[in-house]
Amino acid sequence: MATHPVPAVQAFFDPATWTVSYVVYAAPGGDCAIVDAVLDYDAKSGRTSTASADRMADFVRAHKLTVQWILETHAHADHLSAAHYLRGTLGGQIAIGAPITQVQKVFQSIFHLEDSFTPDGSQFDHLLQDGEVIAVGPLSLQALAVPGHTPACMAFQVGDAVFVGDTLFMPDVGTARCDFPGGDAHVLYRSMQRLLSLPDTTRLFMCHDYPPAGRSAQWETTVAAQKATNIHVHDGVTEAEFVAMRQARDATLAMPNLILPSVQVNIRAGALPPPEANGVAYLKVPLNAL
Repeated sequence: MATHPVPAVQAFFDPATWTVSYVVYAAPGGDCAIVDAVLDYDAKSGRTSTASADRMADFVRAHKLTVQWILETHAHADHLSAAHYLRGTLGGQIAIGAPITQVQKVFQSIFHLEDSFTPDGSQFDHLLQDGEVIAVGPLSLQALAVPGHTPACMAFQVGDAVFVGDTLFMPDVGTARCDFPGGDAHVLYRSMQRLLSLPDTTRLFMCHDYPPAGRSAQWETTVAAQKATNIHVHDGVTEAEFVAMRQARDATLAMPNLILPSVQVNIRAGALPPPEANGVAYLKVPLNAL
């Protein structure tokens, strides 16, 4: 589907949140897309910093790339997005799946956000529809709706590479949870089958890795490897079996450490809440609400 069949992919792993961000491009000196960039956040002090995002920016500059798109696979619950910062630093348009409006409406209520916040997706430059194709220089990037973890999850296919967001993890880790508002294990199973129906040689790039003891972090695998060995959805696992496993496992999981600050920032495309009269921006902690 892409005019350049093998895009170059540079990964950036953040050990603090187990998140993998990517720069995708055809060749140095051309255009690129950034996927799932991390804004560093220290929960103890409430301070943000940009070291992780700056490493991506340094790579973009060193390879003389021009940022066309800053893409979010979904509104993450485990890290803050650096999309807003990187747009101001490098340019480009911020894009996310169009169903982000569903997520915004849910969390607007939970956090009782300011009256000026509108749950219409306008915080983003572009809302992607399922199947929509956008250009990244000579590359074609197709948005694939893969809901289940959240209603707004999108995967991005560029040539032989797919950035899967929170759907599949590495085969020895399994799959993403489905117990957030709007999550659905049945829907996630069908979304993963959409990805696993791609050619066996398709490269799959994870959004996270939570490696078991004895292995270092990894983030690239293939459709064939997932079908053969994924501990949750290898070939032969039925939808009913997956849903039973996923729901039982999700019932044992604690909330992510950064869900409260992350969601408040990420539904704003990585922008902080507007400052109050004293010039300070605040994040809310809804008590007994989640």
